Amino acid sequence: MSRLALGSVQFGLSYGIANQNGQVSSLNIKKMLHLAKAQGIDTIDTAIDYGESEASLGEVGVHGFKLVTKLPTVPNDCVNVNEWIHEQIKQSLIRLGVSSVYGLLLHRSEELVGKHGKEIYKTLQDLKDLGQVEKVGVSIYSPSELDVLALKYKLDLVQAPFNLVDRRLQTSGWLNRLKNEGTEIHTRSAFLQGLLLMSRAAVPEKFMPWSEIWNKWQEWLTSEQISAIQACLDFPLAFPEIDRIVVGAENVAQLEQIIKAEVSSSQVEFPNLSCEEENLINPSQWSRL
Repeated sequence: MSRLALGSVQFGLSYGIANQNGQVSSLNIKKMLHLAKAQGIDTIDTAIDYGESEASLGEVGVHGFKLVTKLPTVPNDCVNVNEWIHEQIKQSLIRLGVSSVYGLLLHRSEELVGKHGKEIYKTLQDLKDLGQVEKVGVSIYSPSELDVLALKYKLDLVQAPFNLVDRRLQTSGWLNRLKNEGTEIHTRSAFLQGLLLMSRAAVPEKFMPWSEIWNKWQEWLTSEQISAIQACLDFPLAFPEIDRIVVGAENVAQLEQIIKAEVSSSQVEFPNLSCEEENLINPSQWSRL
């Protein structure tokens, strides 16, 4: 079974700094899902906030896949959080054309430590009891978010960024801790939203403050005679604690490349590109650069 999970944000939005083709068409989604299933990829990652992603998946059919989706932020004027969450998941299941999902994550983990935290968590547990959701958890931007959460709640599933530049999940100790606590771990951003796949000349000017990283990266790729896709995937694959690595693709050819890289995984000594500067490792900050 593949350790890859297919990310579907591109199925609903034009997403990614290296995206040249915009939102993926229904025909291409169907071809990609067929390829994924044939190659042992059993998990699809989506979210209610990913534009038309859920509806697109439901349209082409997702039978046989484990689906992980994410709740949007609870509105400030929400009167009944329990009812709101139940309605969100009800509509999500309708769009996806399924009766249940494998995982339901909060897009903003801090909501669990906010004023509605206990009610949100109880509702998530209710959804498990109803059989609409198998596992509940959070999608995080930084492992530091878990410092408070883990004291209050048991999380079945955590999704976090992890790549050659952003190694905080490991260096913070949370990778081992989550695994020891029996939490399923999914990582994303293996390619740093495509930035690590760009040639040195193609890296946008706003990322020049980190030119030392890009120079070291390209020099290492040349000396090792390895492709960027291969190295970017080899890194998270080297950590057995990680259950699924969420990867996105714009077309079948890209997905084929990614699948080939997983199959060809090799042991290499990776360059130290580690950085903890939020402006680089958190793509949501890039618009401010």
